[in-house]
Amino acid sequence: MAVVVKANNVGIAPRKVRAVLDLVRNKKASEALKVLRYNEKREIAIMLTKLINSGLAIADSEGKYDLENLIVGKTFANEGPTLKRIQPRAQGRAFRIRKRSSHVTVELKEA
Repeated sequence: MAVVVKANNVGIAPRKVRAVLDLVRNKKASEALKVLRYNEKREIAIMLTKLINSGLAIADSEGKYDLENLIVGKTFANEGPTLKRIQPRAQGRAFRIRKRSSHVTVELKEA
């Protein structure tokens, strides 16, 4: 049995989120939080810290899990909706900007 927490429509491109998710996958939850605390990608690290803490709170309230043995299992960032914006360019042209978002899923399971 595992605790699954999700964050939908996060305003960060999934490619950037996946790089940070690879750092915490298959680590103990406490160790993953330490890694995220000193990560350079602050916004992503804060979002993932909140997700892991939420998962720990859910596991604690259910009472079925030992919080010391929880590890970060499956983690993935799927592509969310893309906002399309236009930036003016030279000679009256328009340049399309795609502001990508992502759906992040983190699973905490017992070791």
